[in-house]
Amino acid sequence: MKRMIVTFNWSRGSRKWRNLLVTGRTFAIMSVSSMAFFVAIGLGDMIHQRTAASPVSTMKGFAANVSGTMFSDMLEMEVPAFTSEHKDSTDSVLSTKQVSAFLLQLVTDINPNNPQSLLAREMPGLSTDEPFLIRKGSGNETAIGPEDHPPLPDNTSSGSSSNAGTGTGTGSTVPDSHDPVPDETDNAPDTTVPDTTEPGGKDDSQTPPSDDSNPPANSTDNQVVFIYHSHNRESWFPIVGGKSNDPTSTKQNITLVGKRMASKLAERGIGASDSDYDYPTMIKNYKWVQSYKYSRQIVKDALAANNELKYIFDIHRDSQKRKYTTTTINGKDYAQVFFIIGQENPNWRQNEKLATEIQKGLEAKYPGISRGIWGKTSKEGNGEYNQSLSTGSLLIEVGGVDNTLEESYRTADALAEVVADLYWGDSEKVSAPKES
Repeated sequence: MKRMIVTFNWSRGSRKWRNLLVTGRTFAIMSVSSMAFFVAIGLGDMIHQRTAASPVSTMKGFAANVSGTMFSDMLEMEVPAFTSEHKDSTDSVLSTKQVSAFLLQLVTDINPNNPQSLLAREMPGLSTDEPFLIRKGSGNETAIGPEDHPPLPDNTSSGSSSNAGTGTGTGSTVPDSHDPVPDETDNAPDTTVPDTTEPGGKDDSQTPPSDDSNPPANSTDNQVVFIYHSHNRESWFPIVGGKSNDPTSTKQNITLVGKRMASKLAERGIGASDSDYDYPTMIKNYKWVQSYKYSRQIVKDALAANNELKYIFDIHRDSQKRKYTTTTINGKDYAQVFFIIGQENPNWRQNEKLATEIQKGLEAKYPGISRGIWGKTSKEGNGEYNQSLSTGSLLIEVGGVDNTLEESYRTADALAEVVADLYWGDSEKVSAPKES
């Protein structure tokens, strides 16, 4: 009887040891396999970065996997204005590898040509195609980003068709130097500026630059600021009424904010011009999705006509609601600003530096007015926003659909004040004598 008990205990003990060994071996195998997996991913990513001939980390879908000719043909089918200049029959057929890669990315969002996409969703900073907050503003505690809603199709089509006969454009898909840009007073509504006071309560309309010795008397003759509007018909619900779609107007729109900012810059000795070019009227077969293509030509013409331009601002109105786009300073409501930086611009950090300087000035004088600096790629929006044309080029969202014109004017005044301070400060640095 005792022998049987001893045998039984030994059997139970050996079974425990076997289970422990099996478990430990399984754990060791899984650990080694996991380590090998991540090492392989790292090596693959290194090899990919060294051998890749194109920046596939910023390309999605077909753009990453089809030939240039095939992609051009696809664009030509969807965009009538686009014509492919290079045709090569040997480059227009999708290979099995390309089709497989596209299908895998379509189903899993993993690009087999980019190992980084395996970890992009799990590790912050790797998903470079996603828009992100580059620099937070004190007026955006929740880090809510901007929104961009296209106008309803009937608004766009009615604008282009009903006005097509009144425009004087050449009918090309982009404006060129022969297309007359409307004079600043053309089509401008007779509006009375509702408020011209700064947060401190003084009359800003009569306020000269802080240092009268800096701006020369004829400084406004030299145009150093150019203001334009890629979405020139963006308006506000308090003006056009309604609540169900993105408000637009042919007269009461964002161009008024650009005019206001230009006039305030002029009062501070800064030469500024603004464009109220109405693209739906002036461009035949206007398409909202090509807005930045149209405005790009406007900017190029401005740069060609004036090599002294230092700042180029594309002023927009955000599509976010009032609670995300409004702040109160000294008892008055202001439309908040959001600086948009196109990450597809290879020199975007220089543009972001300018945005940071302006935001710093705003934060010092108007705390809470800035929502921050937002980086965007072509995955969401244009991705470049004409900012590669100049390091002084910025896209600025002023307020949202629920803000009033009065609130937007206050913000235009604040922007003009800070830009003027920045300009005259830079001028002092340039003109200051060097110490011996």
